[in-house]
Amino acid sequence: MRVDIVSKEFPPEIYGGAGVHVAELSRVLAGEVNLHVHCFGAERPEDFHGATVRTYRAPAELGDANPAVQTLGTDLEILGGLAGADLVHSHTWYANMAGHLGSLLHGIPHVLSAHSLEPLRPWKAEQLGGGYAVSSWVEKTAYEAAAAIIAVSEGMRQDILRSYPEVDPEKVRVVHNGIDVEQWQPDPDPDGVRAFGIDPDRPSVVFVGRNTRQKGVPYLLRAAALLPPDVQLVLCLGAADTPELAAETAVLIEDLRRTRTGVVVIERMLPRAELIRILSIATVFACPSVYEPLGIVNLEAMACGTAVVASATGGIPEVVDTGVTGLLVPIEQVTDGTGTPLDPEAFVRDFAAALTTVVTDPAMAERMGEAGRLRATREFSWESIAEATLAVYRSVLP
Repeated sequence: MRVDIVSKEFPPEIYGGAGVHVAELSRVLAGEVNLHVHCFGAERPEDFHGATVRTYRAPAELGDANPAVQTLGTDLEILGGLAGADLVHSHTWYANMAGHLGSLLHGIPHVLSAHSLEPLRPWKAEQLGGGYAVSSWVEKTAYEAAAAIIAVSEGMRQDILRSYPEVDPEKVRVVHNGIDVEQWQPDPDPDGVRAFGIDPDRPSVVFVGRNTRQKGVPYLLRAAALLPPDVQLVLCLGAADTPELAAETAVLIEDLRRTRTGVVVIERMLPRAELIRILSIATVFACPSVYEPLGIVNLEAMACGTAVVASATGGIPEVVDTGVTGLLVPIEQVTDGTGTPLDPEAFVRDFAAALTTVVTDPAMAERMGEAGRLRATREFSWESIAEATLAVYRSVLP
C-alpha cells in the first residue's frame, strides 16, 4: 500500500504540534507502508526513515499574493506528485486542498487529520485578512468530501461535528497525538539552564508555545503577577501572530518585570535537547490555552516528568489527569469561536491559584511529574497511534 502524506510542516521546519505529529507518524508508518511525504518549504533530504520526501514552493508569480493564495498555489504544485498513491492523507488546511483535489484527480481516498479548526480560530482574520475566508472555505470543502477524518481528541471530534454539521459522524474517528518517550525524557541540567538566566534553585513555572490568541499567553502573564514572589516565570515564546498581540504581550511582560524578579523570556525556537532541560527543571508547566485540540506540548512536559496546570478546554482533559498528573483549571467560554473566557478575571485568578497550589508543594509537583511520565509512556506511544491510523486507512480502501 502506497500512502502519500501532505503537510506544510516537516523536519526540520516544524513550528507546532501538527508538524511534530506528522514527523513522528511518518517515522513509524515508513516501516509499515510505502510512504511518500509531500511538504512545503526548503529542500530536504529525500529519505526520512525510509519514507520518500518531496518539497514544494508556491509558484514564483504568486510571490506577492495573500498567504492563503500562495498556499493554494503550493497545493496545486503537489498534485502531480500524488500520482500512483493508493491513499492521500493531509494535515491542516494548508494541505487539505492538495488532498481533496488529489483524491478527485487520481481517484483515491482522502483521509485528513484535524489538528485545529478554522471556525474556532477567528482571530486569524487579523493575520490573513480575506485569506481567512479562503482557508475556511478550503477546510469546509475538504472535510465534507473526505473519506475519513481523524480527530486528535474526542473534544476535537465534537468540535468538528458542531462546526461542520454536514459531515457524517461515522467517518470522524479519534486517534490521539502521541509522544516519543525515548526522545522526551527527564534531563535536568542546572548549569545548562543557567545559561538562559534561569535559577535552577528557585521554583519555576514554564510555558512553551507560539504567541497566538489560542495559547492564552496574556492570561498567564496576568496570573503570574499573583504568584508567590520567589516563583520564576520562564516563557519559551514563539513570535506573535500579529503586531497587536506582540505589543500587548510586551506591555504585560514589562509590567511583570517591574514588580518581580525571575521573568525569563526566550524568544526563539529551541533545539529539543535545550527545551527538555528547561522542562525537566520546571516545577510546573503552564498551558493557559483557550483553544487546544489536544495539546501535544502537555505530553512533552509530562514525558519530561513535569506536573502540568492547564485549561480544561478542547482535548486537554484527555491528556492531563487532574489531581494525578497535574491540575485542570475550569474555563467557561463564549461561543463565538474565539474561546474568550466569560469571566477573564476569574479565569486568571483560578489559573494563578492552581499554579500556586502545585509550585508551592514540591512533593506534590514531583508526584504529579512521575505520574505524568508514566501516563505518557503507557497511553500515548507513536506505535499504537500508527496502528490506529493504519486501521483508518484500511477502512476506506477498496
